[in-house]
Amino acid sequence: MKILVVEDDQQVARQIETSLKNAGYVVEVVHDGEEGLYLGSHESFDAVILDLGLPKLDGIKVLQQWRNENRDMPVLILTARDTWREKVVGLRAGADDYLAKPFEIEEVLARVEALIRRATGHSKPVLTCGPVEFDTTTNRVSLNGTTIEMTALELGMLSYLMHHKGEVISKTELTEHIYDQDFDRDSNVIEVLVNRLRNKLGSRLIKTHRGLGYQLIEPDDS
Repeated sequence: MKILVVEDDQQVARQIETSLKNAGYVVEVVHDGEEGLYLGSHESFDAVILDLGLPKLDGIKVLQQWRNENRDMPVLILTARDTWREKVVGLRAGADDYLAKPFEIEEVLARVEALIRRATGHSKPVLTCGPVEFDTTTNRVSLNGTTIEMTALELGMLSYLMHHKGEVISKTELTEHIYDQDFDRDSNVIEVLVNRLRNKLGSRLIKTHRGLGYQLIEPDDS
């Protein structure tokens, strides 16, 4: 899962970035509104953490422009402006959630998890596909109740596929959402990861659509 953090306070940005990466997210950080607007308009993100008091371009204007462009990624506003009027302005501009500074980083993580789940149509923290369960709060994967050990890359791919169960996901989309931007996108590592997941969780769980991508399906649907 790929998160954009738009925050001008370098210390706060580092704290959020470190915590998100430790939780398994791919993170891009920028420190002003103009760069945040550009990235959010031209790249695909699973969620955005957006400060309001940004240099060059205010966070509300950034958010409004994204929504005018029909960019529908969930946005968590993170700001020092802790008044109900500011919250109303942010929510009416298109924000999905609002958290005031100072904050506890665990709350930021929990809100990001919830935003991504809701944006992909999931209300419960544990996602299932046949005998496979993925707990979005702990990153625990189990098969028929038995915990399955996963590498960070395997977990990243499974998380994305579980959130988008039933959808055909292209190789390019998978690469963009589970790797840092400097990853070699000509690599065959996507196929390698798919084969690893099949070996660990069952060969019928992920269906290949030649020329299109991969689809996580219930075993009975294969």
